[in-house]
Amino acid sequence: MGFSNWVFLVLLLYWLTLTSSSDGLSDFPPRFLDYAKRQDFFDWMVGVRRKIHENPELGYEEFETSKLIRAELDKMGIKYKYPYAVTGVVGFIGTGKAPFVALRADMDALPMQEMVEWEHKSKVPNKMHACGHDSHVAMLLGAARILQEHREELKGTVVLVFQPAEEGGAGAKQMIDAGALENVKAIFGLHVDSKLPLGEVASRPGPLLAASGFFQAVISGKGGHAAIPQHSIDPILAASNVIVSLQHLISREADPLDSQVVTVAKFQGGGAFNVIPDSVTIGGTFRAFSKESFKQLRQRIEEVVTGQAAVHRCKAVVDFQEKEKPFFPPTVNKKDLHEYFQAIAANMIGAEKVKSMQPLMGSEDFSFYQEMIPGYFFFLGMQNETQKPLQSAHSPYFEINEDALPYGAALHASLATGYLLELQSEVHLPKGRHHDEL
Repeated sequence: MGFSNWVFLVLLLYWLTLTSSSDGLSDFPPRFLDYAKRQDFFDWMVGVRRKIHENPELGYEEFETSKLIRAELDKMGIKYKYPYAVTGVVGFIGTGKAPFVALRADMDALPMQEMVEWEHKSKVPNKMHACGHDSHVAMLLGAARILQEHREELKGTVVLVFQPAEEGGAGAKQMIDAGALENVKAIFGLHVDSKLPLGEVASRPGPLLAASGFFQAVISGKGGHAAIPQHSIDPILAASNVIVSLQHLISREADPLDSQVVTVAKFQGGGAFNVIPDSVTIGGTFRAFSKESFKQLRQRIEEVVTGQAAVHRCKAVVDFQEKEKPFFPPTVNKKDLHEYFQAIAANMIGAEKVKSMQPLMGSEDFSFYQEMIPGYFFFLGMQNETQKPLQSAHSPYFEINEDALPYGAALHASLATGYLLELQSEVHLPKGRHHDEL
């Protein structure tokens, strides 16, 4: 651990001993949670979330969502810049000067039909907030309101990052390229978790989520009549063997960080029962927890597809679609930020509700931010164990337990406030453009 990290931890431990400070700064996590649980505050966040849920928008199409965010920021008197990455919004609360710390929420929905029947069901056919991004926006707006109401306590500037296109569109990368992280020292993000109990949080230091990428392969043979297959070169047979061989690349190791996954989820070929097609298209994703393993897996996929196709006298072309669907790096949490998160969360909800977790094969474009600056990502529980089980994300039956909203808003606000309080003396603003040129 570097010297600056040791300094940070010493300052953090010192701060945690100030249980009765005269200015009340040491108790802000529980204060912020109490504030977020006020009925008027809670009802407002729920209303925001439901408006977004009724009108889902896909990546880089979040114009109405962005408009709603800007309207709410205007009501709070919070300055912001727009647009970033087509629809993104970046707000600023505090002194306008260093240090800068960022909080992030993603805005986009998924191209799927909602199957949950309720008053605020999606009004847009085949579009649904099935991953909780509507709640993420509501919670970040909630954090913004808390921070704006307590802005005198901020010893720097909180940057609010409302980001488009997390679902495969690498909106985080576009936000970075547009300058959203200028002079930002660290960034925090969260995701709702349908399996984790309400009022609990979970994360881990190091790799948390996997690197991921897409691939598509066109396997070409020679079509013909099903009655005389000996005169054809069957690409369906070749593609089937390719898929079987790709499954051998899947590795579930004792150490989860050594695991890797390849999933073929697309198979298109043929349009008649009695005609062997000329070609078949397959596609899917691949995942690993390190850049090195991910790179090796990519190479092996191409070798397996082309090699197995050749065994069956077919040709294959593999496209990893990096321009349309950029590879996501692994989501990796800094150890010192993990310890900081544990301290803040424990102060708010109790140490027994701050859980450690195993790494997951899911991916997140929050990882692009972490490649640029220290970043921390965590999961927020929302399962009420006295009610029906919630469905997992990306299900047409996915639902949000809105009782989780105050926890997310208060944690966001607390993480930013505490970071500025403890690290202000350690942050040196680099030369160049500054966020305080507002």
